[in-house]
Amino acid sequence: MRSQRLVLHLHAFMGGAATMSVEMCASRLLAPYFGNSLPVWGALIGLLLAYLAMGYVLGGRLADRHPRASLLYQLAAWAGFLIGLIPYVARPILRYAVVGLAGYEAGAILGSLFGVLALFAVPVVLLGCISPFVMRLSVQDTASSGNVAGRIYALSTLGSLLGTFVPVFVLIPNLGTQRTIWIVSVSLLMCAIVGLWQVARRKALLYALLLAIILALQFWPIGVIKATPGMVFETESAYNYIQVLQHGEELVLKLNEGEGIQSTYRPQQLLTGYVYDYFLLAPYFRSDPSAPPVASLCLIGLAGGTIARQYSEVFDAPRIDGVEIDPAVIDVARRFFGLRQLNVRAIAQDGRYFLTHSVSLYDVIAIDAYRPPYIPFQLTTLEFFRLVHDHLSRDGVVAVNVARTENDYSLLDAIANTMQVVYPNVYVMETQGGLNSVLVATREPSPLPAILEHIAALRDPLLRDVAQRAQGRIREFNTLSRPILTDDHAPVEQIVHGIMARYILGQSICEVHP
Repeated sequence: MRSQRLVLHLHAFMGGAATMSVEMCASRLLAPYFGNSLPVWGALIGLLLAYLAMGYVLGGRLADRHPRASLLYQLAAWAGFLIGLIPYVARPILRYAVVGLAGYEAGAILGSLFGVLALFAVPVVLLGCISPFVMRLSVQDTASSGNVAGRIYALSTLGSLLGTFVPVFVLIPNLGTQRTIWIVSVSLLMCAIVGLWQVARRKALLYALLLAIILALQFWPIGVIKATPGMVFETESAYNYIQVLQHGEELVLKLNEGEGIQSTYRPQQLLTGYVYDYFLLAPYFRSDPSAPPVASLCLIGLAGGTIARQYSEVFDAPRIDGVEIDPAVIDVARRFFGLRQLNVRAIAQDGRYFLTHSVSLYDVIAIDAYRPPYIPFQLTTLEFFRLVHDHLSRDGVVAVNVARTENDYSLLDAIANTMQVVYPNVYVMETQGGLNSVLVATREPSPLPAILEHIAALRDPLLRDVAQRAQGRIREFNTLSRPILTDDHAPVEQIVHGIMARYILGQSICEVHP
């Protein structure tokens, strides 16, 4: 009797652990294709909660009508088995998502997202059945029902804690998402088979076949996480899905859904033709043309180190603090992107946290911390730009990479308007042939004619190349009647979603009505 009670309690614990593990793994399964933005998390959490709610109702009804431990264990076994199949069934659906993202087809993108989430419906509903079923079997009389319910809830919650922390900090970074799902599946199946062995040994042997199938799948080659042409390397970290791709003669770094490039590298070529090059002009927005170009740089969003490498060579190895939240990205930068400069200190930390606890001053603070197409909202607010202001040298500047489309500057306008509260001058530098702009703000007043004169006088061949591309593309920002972004209210993702929706809709209209 005692052993049966222990197995029941184990199922309450394992049900909670499996539920949260599945949620963590689901987010990582989706990240390479849909990113990890707030709407993706919202869709994931919302649907999983709906599945759990259905499971609670179904589990309660089944427990009242068929209060048998063997049925509980069979439900748990099927949940474990179906969880183990998810990575293999999801692959063709996720491949369809790649087609949708490449063509900006909203139907394909949303269909794939909810198609994958639908795969979690049955196993999560079955997981939801476990707690009410365990509670029904554990209550012997109404006098102790409150105590039993509290114990079952506590065990389930403790399991949820384990199911949150172990995958996030141990399993996914070291083994990957698919193997983590496999471990959850096997653990739940083994727990169910132990319970069935106590009450129905013949059924236990039958369900051992399900376990054998999942065990056999471990020998099925996992293959790449996300098949992409030109892929040289891929890995998962606690923060990102990371890819290194070969595009012709250059290597590029992509994170998560991979619709943007975080870094690019050609060993024999410093300029890239991308937005990174324009950051080289930021020091020439300062008011004093006689000052040294740059002695120190803080780069928030080090990524593969493209900007750090450019500053190191063009400005004779200034002191560079490159802040990158993901240690795995720093490792990839050193391995593939030539990040070996002695003047560059790579710091694995959140950019805002670093500035909050730093006492250093910098001539230039460059912010390129995209998770395309998003900027972390905490790096766009009034409070953040005041913090940046306090870490600039007397004549320092801050430069921010901001996404846009050809005619939609919503995000740029919101960030520039916020920066204008803190800095006397805010300038917009458009990139040539791209969908990015660099916002440059000065700590001291610096009129546009003087800036253009500084840039036109550049003699370094690399700087002149960038200056020629920027010619006619630098303008002073004019204040618009838009809200200021603050830590309390910075709807950056909503602004980006509006840009994306208008872009996709506009493209669709063009395709239908050329």
